[in-house]
Amino acid sequence: MNDFLKTAVEAARKAGELLRDNFGKELDVSEMLAHDIKLDLDVRSQKLITDLLLKRYPEHALYGEEGIAGNQSSAYHWIVDPIDGTVNYFYGVPHFCISIALRHGEEIILGVIYDPMREELWEVEKGSRPLLNGAPIHVSQRQKLSDAILSVGFSKTRTTIDGGLPLFEKMIYRARKCRLMGSAALDMAYVACGRLDAYVEQSVSLWDVAAGKILVEAAGGKVAIQSRDDSKDKYSIVASSGNINLDVD
Repeated sequence: MNDFLKTAVEAARKAGELLRDNFGKELDVSEMLAHDIKLDLDVRSQKLITDLLLKRYPEHALYGEEGIAGNQSSAYHWIVDPIDGTVNYFYGVPHFCISIALRHGEEIILGVIYDPMREELWEVEKGSRPLLNGAPIHVSQRQKLSDAILSVGFSKTRTTIDGGLPLFEKMIYRARKCRLMGSAALDMAYVACGRLDAYVEQSVSLWDVAAGKILVEAAGGKVAIQSRDDSKDKYSIVASSGNINLDVD
């Protein structure tokens, strides 16, 4: 494991400790939105990660849900979601994670996703096998959509919710089960290790899926990401094992 990956794992674990220690306690809410919640803990978690990463690599940049830091002209950009699944976290649902990726130029070269409640850590670097708690993982080998379990995400605008509902209805009749789990990064980690066969969402941010993209692809799956014309810095995504015909169009 190279130094970049070791540092990302260390940052994820330290942020996870912060989240675990505060889980179930009274939380400071920065903003309460129609379909989202912003917590002071989001900011604290990203600051912890930022401080560690940029102390080790002061020439690097960081792009996260809670803002940017470092040298934005650098070829190396850390992409960070300090709490993916904030609404779950706020309501006491123990399904959330920290997601950290490193991009060099236009290519993501490592990814770490850490679930501090289950003590599950997914990690991968370019050219290496993806791991879950040190053990190699691979996407599901199921071939039939009727045998598959999918996660269909819903975003935070009427447009994307309206776009997602027909897809959800279509899939719920064809797949064995559909889930709405509330954490894009964990959905992708679950695809990578074969728990889910696919994850589909109409509108996500790069920090939601950057680590998951390299993880799924390294585990033998496929990820299609497309920029949304109607929303800056938002993407539609289909991440799957590549072994089933989703027909999401």
